[in-house]
Amino acid sequence: MVVEESKATWVPVVAVEFVVVVDKVENLMTVVHATAVVEWVKDCNQGGGRCRGRFGGVCASGSCYNYREASFSIDAENPEQDSNCPLPKEIRAAGNTYGNHFRVTTYGESHGRGVGCVIDGCPPRIPLSESDVQVDLDRRRPGQSIITTPRKETDTCKIFSGIFEGLTTGTPIHLFVPSTDQKGHDYSELSLRYRPSHADATYDMKYGIRSVQGGGRSSARETIGRVASGAVAKKILKDFAGTEILSYVSQVHKVVLPEDLIDNETVTLDQIESNIVRCPDPEYAEKMIAAIDAVRVRGDSVGGVVTCIVRNCPRGIGSPVFDKLEAELAKAAMSLPATKGFQFGSGFAGTFLTGSEHNDEFYIDEHGRTRTRTNRSGGIQGGISNGEIINMRIAFKPTSTIAKEQNTVTRDKKETTLRVGGRHDPCVVPRAVPVVEAMVGLVLVDQLMAQYAQCNLFPVNSDLQEPLLPVLQPEEVPF
Repeated sequence: MVVEESKATWVPVVAVEFVVVVDKVENLMTVVHATAVVEWVKDCNQGGGRCRGRFGGVCASGSCYNYREASFSIDAENPEQDSNCPLPKEIRAAGNTYGNHFRVTTYGESHGRGVGCVIDGCPPRIPLSESDVQVDLDRRRPGQSIITTPRKETDTCKIFSGIFEGLTTGTPIHLFVPSTDQKGHDYSELSLRYRPSHADATYDMKYGIRSVQGGGRSSARETIGRVASGAVAKKILKDFAGTEILSYVSQVHKVVLPEDLIDNETVTLDQIESNIVRCPDPEYAEKMIAAIDAVRVRGDSVGGVVTCIVRNCPRGIGSPVFDKLEAELAKAAMSLPATKGFQFGSGFAGTFLTGSEHNDEFYIDEHGRTRTRTNRSGGIQGGISNGEIINMRIAFKPTSTIAKEQNTVTRDKKETTLRVGGRHDPCVVPRAVPVVEAMVGLVLVDQLMAQYAQCNLFPVNSDLQEPLLPVLQPEEVPF
């Protein structure tokens, strides 16, 4: 049947996701309705004007819906364009949540009162404290050195829920970081003019309004929620499987770290953190620092590349076709501010090789495990982890907010020029290192939980599979 409306139009007033269901009712009539999460307002000329109700309900006048028996079809891909469709457009929340099993929602804006995240799906009984999270937040915070933004924030983490007596409870974990050094007046000019290559113009194009100070939601300060939740994810991976995620800067502008200088089997966090640019090779670190400082004093900026590796990733993580592990990693990495490219394994360089040159040949190691002699696949084959080191590279563009004068336009479509003041990173890659690690951690822990749920509920095929077992001994597990 079709729901006919009596000279009225429904308008959504709460833009969140809802679920469509189909019910059978009396007289063989089928009523299509949405369940309880979107409220609709209806302008009608019956029952006293505008009324409120849930879609599928009846207003106070009792006459907002007329039903008649009929047959119809709905274009499932474009229901809003189907004149026969009785449903309103489906409204989904904006993309502020990542994950299916380990779900993270970040919130907050650059110059608001604070930023943070909510983690849903964290396993219970995991030791967790604010200090566990603070380590990575300190690596990300502004004001670290002369090659980062001078904004001074302690980025002190507070956990408001999900922890009892030092252990996770399995309920949502709320992490909050207050902002203390906001200077919104630095951005007064940007309320009228768009910064070239920034999100100012596109936010206006999408929403018709934007938070001017610091770029609002498009600011890299949003990544605090990612780093905080990523720290929890990395702890789970480390405790469960001994998985280690490390990132380092491998390029700044034209200074490129040769791949053969760094051994991804042995590189350490201490080596990476030994200098302000986070390059594990001291000689190239100095060259990178000099390159950043040279553009900083000119009011300009440069980009670079962050390399990320994962050691001891459990085998079998990832799914075929649309949810391949490298596809999830690419999505996570490319969701970061200022990212412009993603390479995995051999990347684009692999296109210069033949199949016989590129293939990773198998062998059996001294422990009877299937291994590969080379790792051009980057630790993932067929979208599924094979136990080798996962490696990827993420390209970051030059910071778009610079002090040099540039041509631009105003919000009222007049051409003008812009010279931006305020405090900004001359190169984002040193501070992007912990952010990349965080996103990789969120992907892997979500995929680990999916793998455990699907493939480890029943005994595994021990001839081919390795069981997912925690590295902690039973007496170490806090119950």
